[in-house]
Amino acid sequence: MENTSPKKLRAELKDYLDLAASEPIRIQRRSGENYILMNENKYAELQNEISSLQRRLLGMSEVIDGKATEYKGKADRLKRFKK
Repeated sequence: MENTSPKKLRAELKDYLDLAASEPIRIQRRSGENYILMNENKYAELQNEISSLQRRLLGMSEVIDGKATEYKGKADRLKRFKK
């Protein structure tokens, strides 16, 4: 991950935007606050992955807590796809 300051980012914005297409860039202010500049598609992928992991965790916690019920479907539920 590339690191930069707001001043350097302003001076070389085009170069940093091109770089952000392939990797995140950390922008550190003098106060110590950090910000990340990254490609919007990569950000959306990360958000989707987080949501997926949260759903899995919720499902696992329901199983552990005994709130889940066993699926008792028909033995041959794929019968309609067979010829």
